[in-house]
Amino acid sequence: MARKLSPQFIKYLAGGSLYFWSGYAIFAIGYSLLHLWWLWAKMAADIVGWTLNYLAQRYWAFAPSHPHLREIEHIKRYLVIESIGFVLDYLIIAGLKSIGITPYIGFFVSAGFFTVWSYLWYKYWVFPGNNRSTPS
Repeated sequence: MARKLSPQFIKYLAGGSLYFWSGYAIFAIGYSLLHLWWLWAKMAADIVGWTLNYLAQRYWAFAPSHPHLREIEHIKRYLVIESIGFVLDYLIIAGLKSIGITPYIGFFVSAGFFTVWSYLWYKYWVFPGNNRSTPS
């Protein structure tokens, strides 16, 4: 099972990194260069990040594990989980900002939490597959 899990988790992390760094760059442009309110800059970052992350997770990291759901079902589930995550993410960043911690640091704190949160939801609900081990 460890051999099967490791490549998938590494792909998941790569997709998550794509989300994080593209979002971080867009946030930096919006917040620091364009002087947008942090919330608007974060929303722009998330729109791009969610799109790239969905594509990476759906068609690469979890591709072989979900043959029985239609595309619209994956999208619905992804949007449900990401909507919940959206609220939690913004609460984490807003809470840290309220005590004087920059949103740039908040991104990293939030990402640490969502690395575990998202993987478990994606693996077992958004892109579910047969999680039983198969004989070699």
